[in-house]
Amino acid sequence: MKIAIASEGKQVSGHFGHCEGFTIYEIGEDKSLKKNFVENPGHRPGFLPVFLKDLNTDVIIAGGMGETAQVLFNENGIEVIVGAQGDCDDVIQEYIKGNLESTGSVCTEHQHEGHCEE
Repeated sequence: MKIAIASEGKQVSGHFGHCEGFTIYEIGEDKSLKKNFVENPGHRPGFLPVFLKDLNTDVIIAGGMGETAQVLFNENGIEVIVGAQGDCDDVIQEYIKGNLESTGSVCTEHQHEGHCEE
């Protein structure tokens, strides 16, 4: 299973489309964990869901995300979890434990990138 976390450095990004990149965690059947970072290739409508699908991503985790992006991720078979905050390594551990739930929040203020959690 592959989980992508929209990242700013080691922290979960407030808005997935404008993040620095994606910390990709691969969880093996034996619960082993591999991690790598993929730079955000750029925010273009409809592009990132397909980009992450091409990386075989199963789940996207972000602080916030617009409604259209959430629909496109779901159409690509990628589970969306929004409302996450904090250190990416801590967030993935909470996901593995089954303690991370999506708030379902939808960003509407895209002109204010980076302020989706306010």
